[in-house]
Amino acid sequence: MSQMLSLPRGDYRFVALDVETASGDAASICQIGLACVDHDNRIETFSTYIDPCMAFSPFNTQLHGISPETVFGAPVFADVLAALSPLLMRHPLVQHSSFDSRAITKACECVGLPVPALSWTDSVRIARAAWPEFKGNGGHGLGHLKQALGLEFEHHDAGEDARAAALVVLHAEARLGLEFAALRESVYAPTPKPRKTV
Repeated sequence: MSQMLSLPRGDYRFVALDVETASGDAASICQIGLACVDHDNRIETFSTYIDPCMAFSPFNTQLHGISPETVFGAPVFADVLAALSPLLMRHPLVQHSSFDSRAITKACECVGLPVPALSWTDSVRIARAAWPEFKGNGGHGLGHLKQALGLEFEHHDAGEDARAAALVVLHAEARLGLEFAALRESVYAPTPKPRKTV
């Protein structure tokens, strides 16, 4: 696990972010991971455990292996967000589904912090655009994409899942011949309304 003093400090094309939570409460972030994609498509990863200051669910611990003992002595969410905010605020962020942005929002609300104005892109939407054939045939979750695209990562580790989301975007760029900014614009473009026939 990276130490808080060794944060990524470069300028990146985009940063993928993933969180793990201690329970079904989205505010209970117990790990955060980043995958920072530079202009040569190299990926720099960072992760840290977080003391969620709330109870762990046995189900969640079984899923990701993080327990109260794991986070003993780890920083709290407010301190981690303060350290990461300069990096997150100046880069477009990628999340695989909307859960991670929701968890950041809920964690901020839980500790009375203002929610930072971050720029999010959902890599599930990008995956749907790149591999429409997966709809109803495995889907666009990281578990299936890992198998279908030959990705190597440890699922349910925040750093590894962030790297996987970054790899999904890189694979989609190659498949569609579009860079991230164009991909993002295309998947968030409003759907044209059908023309009325007279």
